[in-house]
Amino acid sequence: MLRGFKEFVLRGNVLDLAVAVVIGGAFGAVVTALVKDPLTPLIGAVVGKPDFSAFVVTINGSQFLIGDFLNAVLSFLLISLAVYLFVVVPVNALVARRRRGEPPADPTTKKCPDCLSEVPIAARRCAFCTSALG
Repeated sequence: MLRGFKEFVLRGNVLDLAVAVVIGGAFGAVVTALVKDPLTPLIGAVVGKPDFSAFVVTINGSQFLIGDFLNAVLSFLLISLAVYLFVVVPVNALVARRRRGEPPADPTTKKCPDCLSEVPIAARRCAFCTSALG
């Protein structure tokens, strides 16, 4: 039983996942600090109020915390924007730069001349119309 557990824990994907969770938590803290410290006060300087939590609508004695919802939506949008600008865009640029010099991959399929369906390169007959391929 312990041997199986040891094999499970030392399997590559479990360790990769553990590292990803730890790094993800640390990165989440960095992005949250980025949104909370420079971006939210900047919006507060433009709009005049960085915290909307005091905005409450009361109907028949029930309070609707519209401001808390607006804070959550704004925080989500700012975090999404920060992740896009500081992670997605640079990684896409790096991947595009690495692939710039690569030749295109060899095709693995060809078109049947009769029915125009995609068939494997090594096929001698079309799987769809059974015509002979040359």
